Amino acid sequence: MKINFTLFAAFVFCQISLAQQKDTIVSREKLSEVVVTGQIEPQSIKKSVFNVRVISKQDIKQLAANNLSDVLNQYLNITVQNSGSDGRSTVSMFGLDSQYFKILVDNIPLVSDTGMGTNVDLTQVNLDDVERIEIIEGSMGVTHGANAVTGILNIITKKGGANKWDISATIQEETVGNEYSLSDKGRHIQSLKVGHKFNDNWYVNIGGNHNDFKGFYDDKQGKDYIVNDNLRGYSWLPKEQWVGNAMLGYQKDNFKIFYKFDYYGENVDFYSPVLVPQDNYPFPETFFARDKRYLTNRFYHHLNANGKLFSKLNYNVSVSHQKQERDAELFDYQLETKKESNNNRFTYQSKEVFYSTGTLSNFFNNKKVDFQLGYEITNENGFYSGAAGTFLDNGLQSVDVRKRLENYDIFTVAEISLSDKLSIRPGLRYSIQNTFKDQYASSLGLRYLFKKGLEARASLGKSYRTPNFDELYTYFVDSNHNVQGNPNLVPENSTSYEVSFKRTCDLKSGGQIANNLAVTFLDVDDRIDLVLTQITPSKYKYININKYKMWNISTTEQYAYKNWNVKVGAALVGISQKLDLAELGITSDDKFLYSLQLNSSISYNVPKWNTLFALYYKYNGQQQQYATGTNEKGEAEFYLNKINPYSWMDASVRKSFFNNQFEVTLGARNLFNITNVQITQGSGASGGGTHAAGPQALMLGYGRSYFLKLTYNLNFN
Repeated sequence: MKINFTLFAAFVFCQISLAQQKDTIVSREKLSEVVVTGQIEPQSIKKSVFNVRVISKQDIKQLAANNLSDVLNQYLNITVQNSGSDGRSTVSMFGLDSQYFKILVDNIPLVSDTGMGTNVDLTQVNLDDVERIEIIEGSMGVTHGANAVTGILNIITKKGGANKWDISATIQEETVGNEYSLSDKGRHIQSLKVGHKFNDNWYVNIGGNHNDFKGFYDDKQGKDYIVNDNLRGYSWLPKEQWVGNAMLGYQKDNFKIFYKFDYYGENVDFYSPVLVPQDNYPFPETFFARDKRYLTNRFYHHLNANGKLFSKLNYNVSVSHQKQERDAELFDYQLETKKESNNNRFTYQSKEVFYSTGTLSNFFNNKKVDFQLGYEITNENGFYSGAAGTFLDNGLQSVDVRKRLENYDIFTVAEISLSDKLSIRPGLRYSIQNTFKDQYASSLGLRYLFKKGLEARASLGKSYRTPNFDELYTYFVDSNHNVQGNPNLVPENSTSYEVSFKRTCDLKSGGQIANNLAVTFLDVDDRIDLVLTQITPSKYKYININKYKMWNISTTEQYAYKNWNVKVGAALVGISQKLDLAELGITSDDKFLYSLQLNSSISYNVPKWNTLFALYYKYNGQQQQYATGTNEKGEAEFYLNKINPYSWMDASVRKSFFNNQFEVTLGARNLFNITNVQITQGSGASGGGTHAAGPQALMLGYGRSYFLKLTYNLNFN
């Protein structure tokens, strides 16, 4: 840990020393890029009270990213958690999982298996029609409601185009580790986008994407392997995805309206490693396997209108309807004939949501004061089929679970410029809940502009997280399991504090330096955990049980000179959790456990060749967390899980031909060839020996892979 602190101190010292080079820099007067997330009205990053991070379209192109999982691996304070067993990828921020981080598309939370905007599978978020991604760390409960505890990610999609016709077609081929073939190995992506501007008022965008991930074999032998030695199947399940989207928009003067439709379809195939013999005496014995596939269909509708009322008030209203269904299909697969039989398909999970949000602003004819009044309505209808085997009635028979979660919120935000340098932003939200007690969120933000380009920001936010469907209603009890939800759970409450300093300057040499330093503290009460509540027989239950504290200090330094662009960053996070299990008579240690992240990127543009070279690197330090279990004596205790450190590196080369009509991107992901990272279980918090289980492995990637992306752009008026 001393080495980690030394590295981190070096990065902080680098920022301070760069900011003090008064004789070599002059103030930068250029306007920053415009952001919309969390703002009363779209404005430059410099004017924003929030510390907004932007992932540009160029960053997405350089990484040849097809979905969010391809992008977020490289960013500080964000950890992508992959699961090869079900093909899902979710995001963790500040050590808290995806239940605390909200993902939106054009300010609309995206429906997921267990909520709205949370626990989103990153591989299901396609980036073909994305203009940019905006990330705000810290509590955003006032403007974005429940579960925006650690931050929000807002995907801004393209609206219209500069030309009468914009047509783009892409083919992308990737290896999966060292596995590739055109038929049954690798990753194969095709996409087509067409945009048409009828006139100055009307436009339409239509697109489609097909992503065929053939799975990762590793030491497995695929679906047609006929030896009964537990090697049939895949280490990462095959997954095929289809995406279709369309947008129709109209704008005239101060009025804009658009309708956006998205369809997402997915098939994930599971091939059982266990072969079932068939006695065909006197003929040779044959085998079949009891396989299954999971099928997902998601429909997304979004209607947005914004403009002016009475030639003064700014309004922005969105109405959204989303529906997601997950089906399971069980079948027998005959190994000799390669045919399926006894197919049984049923819907085991569905989520249908009506959502609407709207704001009114610009109440005063005063540039120094702005006031926003808003509402949010969420009506979420969830369904789980008892046939899925997850929800059981007292362990005796399967039942279907249907529940409706609703909230009706109002919120208000003011932005007051006390001077040209000082702005203050108070906010308050009140949420009427049908399942829980009514909740509220509050915030206070400050921004001060110093001389020579130094920007200072501070924020205080109180937010809440409501229990999700699984935490409330899971009842999985049989002879081998006892995992129960808890309808009596209450929402978690959190308080966050953040202070940040930012400076962007031009150098006399023609270069540019940008520095950003942020310190964050987060305190969560009544955090929900699945914990061991009974040793024999083992019983687990979701309970409001622990207290969670986190502090983080992070810094990024960016330097641009001529055709070079270099960025380095570091983040140190400390996490304290206290769990008190009265039923078992044990209490965890609440000391802070630390983890370090480093990242860097370097790119070089060769204008003569129309070529851009880029290299991305991220180091994830050791992570630690207490969990419940039993020791060698069968006694309950807390033990410390430790995830070993690992590094991630991606590289790419992008070249344009024929006046940027044709682009070729060649690159590699996961250059360090990471697959699994060891999890070790150390001594218990009580000091009573070590946990009986041995080391485990966390599946992170499928090794070093290479990609080739070809894009043809046709734009004309």
